[in-house]
Amino acid sequence: MSPAPGEDRYELTLFVSGASDLSARAIANARQLCESHLHGRYHLAVVDVHEDPAAVLSSQVLAAPTLIKHRPLPVRRLVGDLSHTDKVLLALDLPVATPAPRAVG
Repeated sequence: MSPAPGEDRYELTLFVSGASDLSARAIANARQLCESHLHGRYHLAVVDVHEDPAAVLSSQVLAAPTLIKHRPLPVRRLVGDLSHTDKVLLALDLPVATPAPRAVG
């Protein structure tokens, strides 16, 4: 599915370290966040730092897990398992959902 005209397509790369619990949690969190907030408007690549050390060097990744937002600009880097959704959304320049006002009655 292509994004609608005027909508940005997000290009993201998640660097993880092997099949650890932390890596699995970061992958699950990244996929859930993308599906919930960027459905149809993203490409998420997952790179294992042990399997592709050249990508790690070229991206200047110092820790894993690290999520890099390449597009839309500016480039952003987030380190950790991405479990703090509000902080991740802010870092990716996505709107944070605000609770609807309660009716008084």
